[in-house]
Amino acid sequence: MIAKYQQYILDFKRPSGTSRGVMTQKETWFIILEADGKKGIGECGILRGLSIDDRPDYEEKLKWACNNIHLGEAALWEALIEFPSIQFGLETAFRSLAAQNAFEIYPSTFTSGKANIPINGLVWMGDEGYMKQQIEDKLAQGFNCIKLKIGAIDFEKELNLLAFIRQHFSADEIEIRVDANGAFAVADALSKLSQLSIFELHSIEQPVKAGQPDAMKKLCLDTSLPIALDEELIGVFSYEDKEALLQKIQPQYIILKPSLVGGFRGSEEWIVLAEKYNIGWWITSALESNIGLNAIAQYTFTKNNPMPQGLGTGALYTNNFDSPLVVQNGELYYDTTLSWDVNILD
Repeated sequence: MIAKYQQYILDFKRPSGTSRGVMTQKETWFIILEADGKKGIGECGILRGLSIDDRPDYEEKLKWACNNIHLGEAALWEALIEFPSIQFGLETAFRSLAAQNAFEIYPSTFTSGKANIPINGLVWMGDEGYMKQQIEDKLAQGFNCIKLKIGAIDFEKELNLLAFIRQHFSADEIEIRVDANGAFAVADALSKLSQLSIFELHSIEQPVKAGQPDAMKKLCLDTSLPIALDEELIGVFSYEDKEALLQKIQPQYIILKPSLVGGFRGSEEWIVLAEKYNIGWWITSALESNIGLNAIAQYTFTKNNPMPQGLGTGALYTNNFDSPLVVQNGELYYDTTLSWDVNILD
């Protein structure tokens, strides 16, 4: 078996904002395996400034993984425990190589085009007018669940945007999720949650910065709005530590990004624990290209979670790879009449 890696820079069509800043490009890496005339590919979707494996030795670890590919998937996963995005890339690459079709790693009624995955429509941060336009676009596109990134503009303006939605659509018609990306100060977080709750929101992701378990525990206990942990899960490697975190904070939900929590195996551990403690969960992509999104979507479908999932699409980028993944009426589906075009495999 031959293994190699390659960097790829994704270009945003429009600068995309979160409370951590504005992005114009997204770096990603691919692991390509070749054996017996077949190729497999996996995406290592590092997210600079957020991924726990955003380290100076990242490329060195990618090179080590490729040079030691003979160790096999399980041993490499264990050896790369501090590099969750590489774990995910390797898991996908091995499955891709073993599959009859390199891009169909979890064959199902989803990949045969007979079943869809409900998803939330993502509204990026920006000025009030831009965010309002995105909301109107998502509603017109048939989404019945939308997710707003909040925490970057004036809080009153964000409340006004939520009021705008609720003036036209009830909670039964449109489910609203918000993601603060840790933007709230601990001192006023509870007050802000109370103000947000009047709009009958589904949940809020990561209201305060990760790494404050005592504060987060109190928020989850006292909140009038269900809280979902997101960044809080990053860098928690062992099963024992994962269980201890959930036991302590007792969140209403957790959100799993395979690129950030150790791929499919890491996600599986979180799901087992969440269900043990009656904590809701859903799966979200993390700005991967269509290659990574495809793997996450196929895995997600196998989990049979009826909630809308956070599976964004390649519409963000000017130079994504052509794929059969299509969004229609608020659902992600696999259009079997469309083909993949991944030039880095040539």
